[in-house]
Amino acid sequence: MNVAIPTEQKQMQSIVEKVRSGERLTREDGVFLYQSDDLLTIGQLADEVNRKKNGKKVYFIENMSLYFTNVCEARCAFCNFRKDQGDEGAYTLSGDEMIEYVEQHIHPGVREFHIVGGHNPHVPFQYYIDSLKVLKERYPDVTLKAYTAAEIDFFARISGLSYREVLQELMKAGLESLTGGGAEILSDYYRKKMHVTKADVSQYLEVHRTAHELGLRTHTTMLYGAIESHEDRIDHMLKLRELQDETNGFLVFIPLSMQPKSPKAGIRRRNSAFEDLKTIAISRLMLDNFNHIKAYFINIGLQLTQVSLAMGASDVHGTIVKERISHAAGALTPEGITREELIWLVKGAGRIPVERDTFYNEIRVYD
Repeated sequence: MNVAIPTEQKQMQSIVEKVRSGERLTREDGVFLYQSDDLLTIGQLADEVNRKKNGKKVYFIENMSLYFTNVCEARCAFCNFRKDQGDEGAYTLSGDEMIEYVEQHIHPGVREFHIVGGHNPHVPFQYYIDSLKVLKERYPDVTLKAYTAAEIDFFARISGLSYREVLQELMKAGLESLTGGGAEILSDYYRKKMHVTKADVSQYLEVHRTAHELGLRTHTTMLYGAIESHEDRIDHMLKLRELQDETNGFLVFIPLSMQPKSPKAGIRRRNSAFEDLKTIAISRLMLDNFNHIKAYFINIGLQLTQVSLAMGASDVHGTIVKERISHAAGALTPEGITREELIWLVKGAGRIPVERDTFYNEIRVYD
């Protein structure tokens, strides 16, 4: 007797076979996975891929987030961090003020400063160079992972320099890696609709391409959960996959779950846990040339981060100390976490915590 197998089941089985044989997934495959409600199969498949790449190891870093200014000329619809010059709460810190802040909050073991901020047109490009210099002079052993591709594009506009020249000046000041922000969704329609007036799709990719050509390894993100379609998310991943094929310069992909404008926002204004886990798993399956997919606990919470380790995530970010951008919106999570808590989180998922540096060199394995 012939048993009819539903088309959906056939397509899922085809994807499973592709992944297990090392065949690259297509746009159609990615969209199908987003439309499927078979989270367990998707998650199990992502876990298989991750284990082949990383075994049971899950990475974290002792880092600290710094924000020199929240004054920004851009007015992205989703941002609650930015201020106009003169607004209540607007600030632009001098190098000495930042050093004072760091001295008050830093703890032994911090090996990375994660530096992002507003596109402040009221200070020259030299300000952004000097911001790195003062930190590198005071903390020579701490890696400077600084600025988004959108900030690099902004620096190029205010200085009249090319991307390459901007990056070279910043590298002289101590820049060692770019952060992943500013990607949002790599769709021109999305960027117009969401008033993303900073770097466009081609500019975001060109900044990272140029950074990779200069020897910088960088990070990249996707901010999901607004008006974009599943097709938009997959197209975003494919653009990054294509650039990674070209340069192999990305260290990690970080899916960022959109936060509502207020902590009081109800559950319907937030991404579901189902959607967050599915996005992490699909990222792992689509981005076959990335070594790591990060679960960003600031946006999805500690417990869901722990679950994500069984669904393709191999990185739980870091200690952070005091995160401000997601918390300026509606994030309900801690602003930071200790090394001991991160180790507990990873071990609780049956994985091996590995403290790393910015470039995924292993510092200590907690087995």
